[in-house]
Amino acid sequence: MGLLASMTGYGRGEAAGEGRRFTVELKAVNHRFLDLVWRLPRVLLPLEDGLRRLVQERVARGRVEGFVTIGDNGGTTMAVRVDKALAAAYDKALRELKETCGLAGETELSQLAALPGVLVTEEARQDVDLWWPALAQACRQALEQLVTMRRTEGETLGRDLAGRLATLAGLNADIAARAPVVVEEYRSRLNGRLGQLGVPVDEARLAAEVALMADRSDIQEETVRLASHLEQAKGCLAADGPVGRKLDFILQEMQREVNTIASKASDRIMGRLVVEAKGEIEKMREQVQNIE
Repeated sequence: MGLLASMTGYGRGEAAGEGRRFTVELKAVNHRFLDLVWRLPRVLLPLEDGLRRLVQERVARGRVEGFVTIGDNGGTTMAVRVDKALAAAYDKALRELKETCGLAGETELSQLAALPGVLVTEEARQDVDLWWPALAQACRQALEQLVTMRRTEGETLGRDLAGRLATLAGLNADIAARAPVVVEEYRSRLNGRLGQLGVPVDEARLAAEVALMADRSDIQEETVRLASHLEQAKGCLAADGPVGRKLDFILQEMQREVNTIASKASDRIMGRLVVEAKGEIEKMREQVQNIE
């Protein structure tokens, strides 16, 4: 069996660098295409494209939500900025005040520094590109866990689908084998009914009537195509890489063939076999919706 992967999974990774600790969480669910949604601090927005590329390298389908948090890892997160213009203005104002009041003495540095707005604390400016190695490492860890979980579930789905394909192949063989029996039973019933009515049997007319019925109920083409679709589906299960969309298309074609067989079936036993086949296909289509 190939490396099937489901579209649901979770992964988490952590890494530290440049005084920061990065945590990346990835959650994936079903989606027709690849839909990436990142929720990360504003300061990391310049690195979002890089994160997207990392996910695209490992994931082909599904809605993937990425969550990034930053923590302090012993680095300095705040910086102190001096408002030199404001300090100069304060110094000038104090000198003018001394002259006006006739006071002596010099302005102390500690006095200036204590005045509002001279020293300002703010988030330290960082070159976010220096954070990329650690952030990428955390993202790759999360991806590895996510992919592993998706493949584990994919193996389970693959085994279930393989079993159902085998069951459907058996049902298709039973339906194909039943078709000529239905024609012969129809011949016997028609012949018996004519005998009960005391009507002489016109063998040529009887054969024509049976031939007409056989033509209307002929399902050989449908059972052959269904068998071909089954082989294609088995090939998908043996392949590596994304096969979910292809499998979904093949199952639609299987359903079409079985519906046609159902419209031609005039036999209770064949009708039961068709109902079972439809049930297997429907269950497989539900499962395939979660295959990448």
